Amino acid sequence: MLDAYLAALGGLALVLGLASRKLRELPVSEPLMALALGVLLGPAVLGVLELPGTDRDATLAIGARVALALSVMAVALRFPISEIRSRLGPVVLLTVVAMLAMAAITTGLSALLLGLPAAGAWLLGAALAPTDPVLSSSIVSGDPAERDLPLRLRLLISIESAANDGLAAPLVTLGVVAVHARSLWQGAGGALAALLGAAVAGGVLGHAAGRLVEVSERHRDIEHSAFLALTLSLTALVLGVSHLVHADAVLAVFVAGLAYNHAITRAERSEEWEVQEAINRFLVLPVFTLFGVALPWGAWADLGWRGPAFVVAVLLLRRLPLALALGRPLGLRTEEAAFLGWFGPIGVAALLYLTESTLEGALTEPMWAAGSLVIVASVVVHGVTATPARRRYARRHREDARGS
Repeated sequence: MLDAYLAALGGLALVLGLASRKLRELPVSEPLMALALGVLLGPAVLGVLELPGTDRDATLAIGARVALALSVMAVALRFPISEIRSRLGPVVLLTVVAMLAMAAITTGLSALLLGLPAAGAWLLGAALAPTDPVLSSSIVSGDPAERDLPLRLRLLISIESAANDGLAAPLVTLGVVAVHARSLWQGAGGALAALLGAAVAGGVLGHAAGRLVEVSERHRDIEHSAFLALTLSLTALVLGVSHLVHADAVLAVFVAGLAYNHAITRAERSEEWEVQEAINRFLVLPVFTLFGVALPWGAWADLGWRGPAFVVAVLLLRRLPLALALGRPLGLRTEEAAFLGWFGPIGVAALLYLTESTLEGALTEPMWAAGSLVIVASVVVHGVTATPARRRYARRHREDARGS
């Protein structure tokens, strides 16, 4: 089974690498192709691969955590700190206010359409709230995106998708606490400690790594090949330390990336980002393939009409109306706000929180079925619409420029 998995995944990565530039122009994304590969190899079609129920959640949680860490590190290095700082107000508005509103909307939809009790609806709403940086990267990175989309729009989608993954963790923690009918005050204290631990651990480790790189560069102590792997090492270090001190690991990696970005020179940041972005594009494929293998087809059927209704409601109502309402405070034109509102995909971050909640005994199988169905729908719909929407935005922008 492992040999078949490695062969299929290696073949997919090879094809994607050889056609990487062309794929950016097609209405398809790497995560979508990896998901389709998992479905093909899984028990629903060929039956070559299978993830037993006992292994499913632990395997997916580990894969999602690593993929998410790689992705948020890539986002942290994507833009100069000066660009991020200049748009701090809109970023905070999106990552805090908008995410809380998205969690509240999804919680309401979970209760209304799935009939979940308040605690379960809260947990599912929190898990599906964050925008996914893995899927977002396929939309706003690469030459076509840089050509067609303005910097402020790409920056807002990227930074929001990386920051709100970690900031959603306290909401998920409180949801787990509520499902188990434990003290919310105690849960809130633990969640706050995890956030503070992430800020401290990520900031200290990222800044220290950046300063050490500067010193090594001045003394010519570091080889170029080793230099290009430093952010991978930093990602692994922060992940390990975060778990040892019970901090929010995803947020800690993002903070470490920002601190590292701030500490190194622009040329070094550019090289690190290019390597991290390339690795991020291909090392996230295994988690989508495994997710495709583990899709709960039977549980989806058991949802009946509620499943599709929940998917449509979440994709249309969770984010788009908020982005349109916040367009002016965010400094976006209507078409920019609509683009940002539509492209808030749900993916690896939600997968991580769903599987971790299942491992903690807080998520039921129907909740897993509903959450996984939303993730698959987002991967498909946002993957297919990204290129046409980007081209339409660029065309409208050119027409407006000629008209003015």
